[in-house]
Amino acid sequence: MDTPVYSLTALFPTPDALMQAVAATVKAGYTRYDVHAPYPVHGMDRAMKLTTSPLGYFALVFGLLGAVGAVGLMTWVTLVDYPLVIGGKPFWSWPAFVPVAFEITVLLASVLTVVSMIVIFFKFPNNSHPLHDTPYMKRVSTDGFGICIEAADPLFDEQKVRGFFASLGGTDIAVVHYDLEDRRHGAKMFDLKFIALLATVALVVAASTYLMLNVVLYAPPYNWMMLQRKMGAQEASALFKNGIGMRPPVEGTIARGVMPYPYKGKPDDAGKFLVNPLPLTDATVATGRAKFLTFCSPCHGNFGSGDSRLNGQFPNPPTLHSDKVRTWPDGSIYHVMTEGQNVMPAYASQLTRDERWAIVHYIRVLQRAHNAKESDLQ
Repeated sequence: MDTPVYSLTALFPTPDALMQAVAATVKAGYTRYDVHAPYPVHGMDRAMKLTTSPLGYFALVFGLLGAVGAVGLMTWVTLVDYPLVIGGKPFWSWPAFVPVAFEITVLLASVLTVVSMIVIFFKFPNNSHPLHDTPYMKRVSTDGFGICIEAADPLFDEQKVRGFFASLGGTDIAVVHYDLEDRRHGAKMFDLKFIALLATVALVVAASTYLMLNVVLYAPPYNWMMLQRKMGAQEASALFKNGIGMRPPVEGTIARGVMPYPYKGKPDDAGKFLVNPLPLTDATVATGRAKFLTFCSPCHGNFGSGDSRLNGQFPNPPTLHSDKVRTWPDGSIYHVMTEGQNVMPAYASQLTRDERWAIVHYIRVLQRAHNAKESDLQ
């Protein structure tokens, strides 16, 4: 029995001929048509009078969803679930959120946009189409250029469209019918067969992953590394008297290319012999200020007055503006930052030598500002 007509197709020999045919099709008032070519033809979208694709709005919504969701989750973690002060940063430190929020934004915008395109625009899971496997599609997939005017177009009349294509120089004009199987075009997403297929694929993938990660990787020869004599982190050991497996470096161990600190345990010698090697410049003071606010101000306060920013979480240190500290040589302040003093820990592992000397310069600036002379104000 006859099946309904889907469209009428015609082939053209060159891209230029196709472009002229498209312009004539638009001028004739046809709106339900499509153009096929084996490669992109420059300017074709303008010739077809295509409007902006709504897919961009999907990308915008999904991107905003990713950004708001990521920032919201990190805000809840840092303010409610697990608030921490690290290096003097505030609880809600938005610069730290930027990389994660950016990645989640890009991830959701790209992945969900593609899913929307496949499900909504391409009507997945249905993958049948009347043009599939037709001589027309085989030609436009290799060396042909064609136009397909659908029967759903308000102006469609088979004889008129056939004459229209002939007047444009079209060849191989053919009628494309719906196949009985193709009448399912536009199948629903929640088709029972499709859901069963997805469930089967999910089960197979889950089972394969479980077997690979929990069985195969524990079979010879992959288990040789697991069975070797070794000690895990925080694991106890009977080899050492204190029973601790994790050992500190051997006393006196230094990194390659790094000279050890020569005044370890010698604060008086450090104050006597160490001299600040950095010039007192705006750049040096700016570096010292940045590092002071990050590492020193949580306890010493923003201006070194001993007014801790941690609200009594640690004992407040003495002010840096006392006569004792102001008369200290630069080497003594540097030594305290390097080895620590009383409850203050050492910062040698967190600050480079130049950064510590830059902080010394900035402390001198604070002391000068806090104890300004009349001549400084002139």
